[in-house]
Amino acid sequence: MVNKKVIIVGAGIGGLATAVRLLSSGYEVKIYEKEVRIGGKINIIKQDDFTFDLTASILMCPQEYKELFIFANKNWEDYVQFIRLDPNYRVNYADSSSFDFSSDLVKVIGTLESISKGDSLGYLKFLGDSYEKYLIANKYFLNKSFVKTSDFFNPLTLSMALKSRTLSNTYSYISKYIKSEKLREFLCFQALYVGISPFNGPNIYTIVPTMSEVYGLWHLKGGMYSYIKALEKLIYELGGIIETKSNVEEILISDGIATGIKTSVKTENADIIICNADFPYAVTELIKDKKAKGKYQNEKISKMKYSCSTFIMYLGLNKKYPQLQVHNLFLGEDFKNNIEAAFVGLLPEKPSLYIYCPSKIDETMAPKDKECLNIMVRVPNLLFHEINWDAKSIASFRKRIFETVCRIDGLKDVEENIIYENYLTPIDLKKSFNSYGGAAFGLSHTLTQTNYFRPHLKLPKVKNLYFVGSSVNPGTGISIVLISSKLVAEEIIKCHPRGTWQD
Repeated sequence: MVNKKVIIVGAGIGGLATAVRLLSSGYEVKIYEKEVRIGGKINIIKQDDFTFDLTASILMCPQEYKELFIFANKNWEDYVQFIRLDPNYRVNYADSSSFDFSSDLVKVIGTLESISKGDSLGYLKFLGDSYEKYLIANKYFLNKSFVKTSDFFNPLTLSMALKSRTLSNTYSYISKYIKSEKLREFLCFQALYVGISPFNGPNIYTIVPTMSEVYGLWHLKGGMYSYIKALEKLIYELGGIIETKSNVEEILISDGIATGIKTSVKTENADIIICNADFPYAVTELIKDKKAKGKYQNEKISKMKYSCSTFIMYLGLNKKYPQLQVHNLFLGEDFKNNIEAAFVGLLPEKPSLYIYCPSKIDETMAPKDKECLNIMVRVPNLLFHEINWDAKSIASFRKRIFETVCRIDGLKDVEENIIYENYLTPIDLKKSFNSYGGAAFGLSHTLTQTNYFRPHLKLPKVKNLYFVGSSVNPGTGISIVLISSKLVAEEIIKCHPRGTWQD
């Protein structure tokens, strides 16, 4: 029996996870990656014994990470080490107050009462209602591919969509339960993790802070990239092939059937093609057959809504900062206008920050008695054209960020203790990872670009071609893209059994 040959374009988390599933199911898999290092945006910077996660740093829903190893009949404990965090966050405010938010309900109630005694009950009601949203989403939406129209447009699914009550924005929804502006801002900030505005985006993303509270936040020993290395190890153990420094220039399609790929040096055929490149980039740049694109012609792609981008500073520091937790927020003045800036083409005047300090609990991330920090700010994507990200604009924004960091108690001397410094801008996201418009989270999660209305895992007019990643259903975030890989693998196994050929 000859196994089906699968080519995967891109070694991001979606491509790697799909490879593991298909290799475990008896398929022959080869991955093409244009960069020297695999992982896509989930990547790493190593310098002078400092280790920096390039982008992703918040780990929720560890069960999705573990499930992939279970599927491959492997013990995940042989590959990765999860460390539970407590507190989840240390939140600093412009008035110099700070609070720790735990996933221990007893502790978090104490924190809530110290901020606003009247909001403790409202917070619990918010958690209960938002958790119900999550359970509905997980059962009826996140784990559904919606390949057929009837998968979504049926009485049960539509009734569940209505039951979710997602039409109001995140801020308005939270405000029904919470009166304290500090608590509202803390909960709203977490909607930014999927690249949408909490003041405009649908309130379904209140499930982000809810999942953090219910399931806790975790850290992977060695950083998020340790998961990529674990998948790489598993792929090689299962007989997969990863070819780096190989830029795929075209997905070959003949008579409505995907037949292979073309790089700058060769053409290779396969029975099944899986594209882990960002969907808008893939459709505009890798698919040359206009008929194959279907409704996703270049003009439509250019008019779709895209998530914001991110600016990240990587700092290696010459001392420890015990006042930092692993995940830290600074929520500044005029919160709404400064958060909204990223969605109207402007840099925030008084930025709210997320500061990631993994060396707080992980000695492998920085040399002894030193600290590594990622400081992240949401910024406009490149489709706005107002910011060119040259040395002058970066220096100006850097100054603004350090003025903000210095307002956090105990961090006034951070700048003078820098021994390593680097940046990531929207231009890097576009250049290195083919993120359309430098958008950090792919297509925006508007109501008209989610569930059935988001690009599906395959195009109606092309057979044997599949898509996995943040711009296709179910959406962005590592745990969600892991679900995307599961949906793609299930569809392939159903439609293309490895012993017989089926279209």
